[in-house]
Amino acid sequence: MTVSRLKDIPGIGVDKMGDAADAQRNRDILRLENLDTDLRPPAAAIARTHEAIDDDDANSYLPFTGQVALREAVVARMRRSTGSDYDPSTECIVSAGGLAGILNVLLSILEPGDEVVLTDPTYAGLINRVRLAGGVPKFARLIPGAHGWRLDLDSLVSAVGPRTRALLVMSPSMPSGFVANAQEWDAIAVQCRSANAWLVYDAAMERIVFDGRPVIHPASLPGMRERTITVGSVSKELRMIGWRVGWIVGPAPIMADIRLTSLSNVVCQVGIGMPGAAAALTCADDGVVQAVAQWQARRDCLLAELKDLPVIRPDGGWSLLIDTEQLGLPSDEASRLLLAKADVAATPMQGWGPQAGRYLRLVFANEPVQRLADFRTRVRGAWGV
Repeated sequence: MTVSRLKDIPGIGVDKMGDAADAQRNRDILRLENLDTDLRPPAAAIARTHEAIDDDDANSYLPFTGQVALREAVVARMRRSTGSDYDPSTECIVSAGGLAGILNVLLSILEPGDEVVLTDPTYAGLINRVRLAGGVPKFARLIPGAHGWRLDLDSLVSAVGPRTRALLVMSPSMPSGFVANAQEWDAIAVQCRSANAWLVYDAAMERIVFDGRPVIHPASLPGMRERTITVGSVSKELRMIGWRVGWIVGPAPIMADIRLTSLSNVVCQVGIGMPGAAAALTCADDGVVQAVAQWQARRDCLLAELKDLPVIRPDGGWSLLIDTEQLGLPSDEASRLLLAKADVAATPMQGWGPQAGRYLRLVFANEPVQRLADFRTRVRGAWGV
């Protein structure tokens, strides 16, 4: 019998689509189902990781909160993003990837039944972690439009209540590519202050923004440093998915609790991964600007291919959504047809928020423009539209 903490956790769907595509052993399949990328990590990170394999200091549990050089590199990045100083000893913990950090934060701040506000749609793994930690997800709606996604501010206000303990916001957001603007961050900050709630900021894609949009870190807003817990990682921006290195940064009092949770959960991080992560954060050129330019070109290619279909433009991130219900196709059937008839793997969004089930996600991080250039033809062959 399934234990109660898992009864409302359906999974994320991406694993099933990945397994289905792998099983076909067909290299012509467009892999648009997952958030891998074919763009290489920083050269300095690869070189330092090679060195770390032979470095006995990297083969260690200690320090439990993460290697000092990495924590110093993280708080230096935070200083650039927020304008605030953080203590690498008491306000920064290295986590085994960003999502492990998110779960440790939620386990540290939630009592059973506490509510957490997320955007809709949002990554199913975030929703599932709220439930796993005993929380109750509430949703602020993202509104799709001709110029992308916007946060419904009335929906945000309605989602916040007396049991709200945290707002969990990712920007750019997965899967939509929503990027919060200054007005939306201000509205989020107002709700955090009025509810005396934490802002848990998932910064995994912070710098993957398109069309010259500014990067806004919410801890830089008035009164938000003491309310914001930032969780980041090297997986997305720095293309270091396999390293499984992330970080948590926040005010010292709550970080003491998060440290206890971290010690009781994963204990410590991958020793040989941390030196490479530190090198990526401190090297002269981390390749983010060039990578974002390539991802934006791929986004633009897909938008051009699908310009006559109900696709919503992402302002950042690695993926976009198409509303297949407007085409008379449930998203799971649209996904099945794409794989069967067009050699395209794409994940339907059931479980990614109350309104998300109508969408199919297309990830453009792992396929070059040349392979995306016939996408409209593939879609026509699969869906007849």
